[in-house]
Amino acid sequence: MTVSPPRDAGPTPPRPPYPAAPRSGPVEIVHGRPVRDPYRWLEDPGDPATAAWCAAQDLLYAGEAARWRGREALRGRMAALLAGGGSGPPVPRGGREFHLRREAGRELAVLAVREDGRTRVLLDPLEADPAGTTVLDAWEPSWEGDLVAVQLSSGGTEHSVLRVLSTATGETVDGPVDRVRRSPVAWLPGGRAFYYVRRLPPGRVAGGAGRHRRVYLHEVGAPADRDTEIFGAGRPETQYYTVATSPDGRLLVVGASEGTAPRNELWTADLTRAAPDRPGLRRLPHGADARTVVRLRPGDGPLLLRTTAGAPRGRIAAAPRDATGPDRWRTLVGERPDTVLQDFAVLDGPALDRPLLVVVRTRHAVGEVTLHDARTGAPAGIVRLPGQGTVTRLTVRQEGGHEAWFAYTDHVTPTVVLHYDAVTGRLRPWPGGPPAVPAAEGVSVTQEVARSLDGTEVRLFVMSPTGRPDRPRPAVLTGYGGFGASMTPGFTPQAVPWVRAGGVYAVACVRGGGEEGEAWHRAGRREHKHNTFDDFDAAADHLLRAGWAAPGRLGVLGSSNGGLLAATALTRRPQTYAAVVCAAPLLDMVRYELSGMGASWRDEYGSARDPVEFARLLAYSPYHRVREGTRYPAVLLAVFDGDTRVDPAHARKMCAALQWAGTGDGPVVLRTERGVGHGTRGASRSAGLYADVMAFFAHHLDLDMTGGGPA
Repeated sequence: MTVSPPRDAGPTPPRPPYPAAPRSGPVEIVHGRPVRDPYRWLEDPGDPATAAWCAAQDLLYAGEAARWRGREALRGRMAALLAGGGSGPPVPRGGREFHLRREAGRELAVLAVREDGRTRVLLDPLEADPAGTTVLDAWEPSWEGDLVAVQLSSGGTEHSVLRVLSTATGETVDGPVDRVRRSPVAWLPGGRAFYYVRRLPPGRVAGGAGRHRRVYLHEVGAPADRDTEIFGAGRPETQYYTVATSPDGRLLVVGASEGTAPRNELWTADLTRAAPDRPGLRRLPHGADARTVVRLRPGDGPLLLRTTAGAPRGRIAAAPRDATGPDRWRTLVGERPDTVLQDFAVLDGPALDRPLLVVVRTRHAVGEVTLHDARTGAPAGIVRLPGQGTVTRLTVRQEGGHEAWFAYTDHVTPTVVLHYDAVTGRLRPWPGGPPAVPAAEGVSVTQEVARSLDGTEVRLFVMSPTGRPDRPRPAVLTGYGGFGASMTPGFTPQAVPWVRAGGVYAVACVRGGGEEGEAWHRAGRREHKHNTFDDFDAAADHLLRAGWAAPGRLGVLGSSNGGLLAATALTRRPQTYAAVVCAAPLLDMVRYELSGMGASWRDEYGSARDPVEFARLLAYSPYHRVREGTRYPAVLLAVFDGDTRVDPAHARKMCAALQWAGTGDGPVVLRTERGVGHGTRGASRSAGLYADVMAFFAHHLDLDMTGGGPA
């Protein structure tokens, strides 16, 4: 769809010249085709030429950002929206409740423990690093709750270091153990040892990359170099492993998956018949192209499984512990054609007249919670939620009980932890969390349906001032569309002041995500990736045709894989958009496997090593689709120098290419943030990023946000 230019906002000041960027990179013949890579030299951050170019881009960005009216005031409103604090659902262990907690006004979350009705901080990352560049990546208490394994990383790298803390004192009793990255930790009873995943040292593998992983058994207090290797030898470096134990220590489960593939392999071991360091793992067949998760419980009852085997939208099954395959499984809660299974837990405390399954599903990305008889799977009721939102992972007492906890959020409601009591049937805020923050006012949310190029229905959430397309407005469209990740409702602080100022903010649930189950994911990956881009185009066209978005005032926002989506929209139809923001984006699809975590994404995108897949990747690779003389809209590329998932070189190369090629009035700028990475960051850092992004959109989509309503 071709759109008219934005309304006249007066003369545009002359744009400063872009920093010089020689087009000196190679032209390589790949599978018989010439592939230009003129800015290959920008891949090396240590090259003085790259450093000089980046410094010049910093100056250019600062000059452009200074023109964005109301930027500092917007930063303050974003900070206020993020200042309310919050909590994660508690993990009950040994009479204690462990949870992440961020008090109002605090920069980072702390690990807290609630005991006898009182809450105390066990670990505060700011105490070790007042600069706020050290974050808590993962944590896992022992079954008894007297110890907790914590993993922290610095500078945004997500290269975690594991330590074991005493719950009583907070003191370190074991570690540090390096070469972990958000490793699962599976404790054995008594807290004497745990299983975990660690990368091999670089010297142990050919090429020295150090990406190969192994599952180890670690004895608390012993040097990590004496850990016993349990699993992973001889397997590819792109394999990722999970590990879990039952609360009574009788069962060990190890999982393996190829990168981010939507399938896994499982092994189990009966630890009552073998030593923990020689567990005798036995394969648990569950289908060659399925993903299965085991919900471990004490006792010798059947295994309870959440699986896509024979059910792309998920089912719950019971399997004998000696099961040789799915033919011996018994389905407890079957697949439903209109919902997607997300999680389940068992409530079987003595106060209940029958054990219950608490089941979390999504319907078109919106969460639902239902109850079922745990013996038969028969429906036993529903749990009414506060709104049309998202339910996170369930937590329950491992020894059995009648309580469950989960976090809830929606587009205008900050996360709140809820407590469900199956005896009374009551759902209410968990008293151990900080005070709940009220929902943002002045924002209405509706769910729309667009129709893609092949006729597929694509849903999108639309946040607006009135809940209807009363008049065309400046609009921002975002999406993700990859790895089976769903764009479920979640508090969206960047949307609140935008909508209060009169704009529209929309979230598209395109193929490649998981909003409609595994089939929806597979319809937008590898050879079907074009469906993701077609769906996003359809969402943009719907906003324009239905009157939500004003022609010439539509922007696109995407992060990570969503940055690939936004950049593809930019290069496919540059005339449709007035402004585009790509944060931590994946952009060079010919070389994406060679940096960051790219090698683990081959199952999602395909590999340039294969001639057929290479041709598909090259066909949509945004960096390679930049064309000289094209009138591109204003573009902001945001990167983080500690990012170890998506190399910032993607954005550097794309920035240089767009600055060389474009003839539009809008600038192409690069925002480089230092000391942070792809994941967790402090509240002020998030506020600064959101403010800059939305101020950029306000400037180029002509929305006055200097008032913006109360935060």
